[in-house]
Amino acid sequence: MTTESNLLRSRLESERKRLLGELEQIKASTRPFDERREGSPFGKREEEATEAFELEKRLAFERRLREQLAEVEHALEKFDQKTYGLCDICGQKIDPERLEALPQANLCLSCKAKQAKNAKGK
Repeated sequence: MTTESNLLRSRLESERKRLLGELEQIKASTRPFDERREGSPFGKREEEATEAFELEKRLAFERRLREQLAEVEHALEKFDQKTYGLCDICGQKIDPERLEALPQANLCLSCKAKQAKNAKGK
């Protein structure tokens, strides 16, 4: 493995650790559903609306963290399988500059553009 590959793998492992830490913090800071604040000056409905909004924000953030973690873990698996740096769709080499900017990239720019175009068309 080259020095550049070692550096990218190290960055991916650090990112995995960071993401796992953030997910753990979310889990630790989440109040149980049955534990509610008492005595809102705005009444019960407003309090419930605020709690629902906060829950939606937390769930969206947690979902995005899990998606990022899955991308990082997929890239690390590709290192183990000796396929890191190859596009998942066409099998061509991913531009090293792209990997430097986004080590978890699993598609070359051409396939990523096609994927984005197809997603817009749906």
